[in-house]
Amino acid sequence: MRVTRLVDLSVPVDAGTQVFPGDPVFTSRPHATVAADGFAVQAISMGSQTGTHVDAPCHFDPDGARIDELDLALFAGPGLVLDVRGRAPRSRLTWADLGEPDVGPGTVVLLRTGWSAHYGTPAYFDHPFLDADAARRLLDAGVRTIGLDAPNLDVTPTDDDPGEGYPVHHLVAAAGGVICENLTALEAVDFPDPFVSLLPLRLTGADGAPVRAVAIELAP
Repeated sequence: MRVTRLVDLSVPVDAGTQVFPGDPVFTSRPHATVAADGFAVQAISMGSQTGTHVDAPCHFDPDGARIDELDLALFAGPGLVLDVRGRAPRSRLTWADLGEPDVGPGTVVLLRTGWSAHYGTPAYFDHPFLDADAARRLLDAGVRTIGLDAPNLDVTPTDDDPGEGYPVHHLVAAAGGVICENLTALEAVDFPDPFVSLLPLRLTGADGAPVRAVAIELAP
């Protein structure tokens, strides 16, 4: 096997990175400079859920595994991009919307909602979201890794819509699975059978971590 193409599925991490309402914003400042110290180092501050990131089970289950405790096999594997574009804002993605996919253990399911087109605007938080029954069916099939090009696999609460209490996050956490949010460029995965890597930073005890998400085209 050889790598013939890499597709970056990650949003940039900088002062313009859009964060979930109330989360820490990204900041960066020089800690050392070549001019003053002979080398450059940046001091960086951000949340565990900044940019393209994965959630560990403990993000919603206090007894769940931390990001550094999880099997790395959860973060890499054969990917399946499900095209669910064209849905209305804050609409529910059902099992039928997903096309009743043939999936199994080890499959990394990525939902292409098209909502990354709204990244950086308030409309980004009015994304479609995964229905709990559809999530349960994916988990029952053995899937333990689900990602999407939006900020939340559940509906994002607003003043007018408090949401449903994050049922999909709770289901995935209870199954020992992981969620990847804020993906982008899923339209560039235009080749069959991508291998997907969502490897997180090894943050001890953390509820999640940023990732450099990539889809890899492999040739024999």
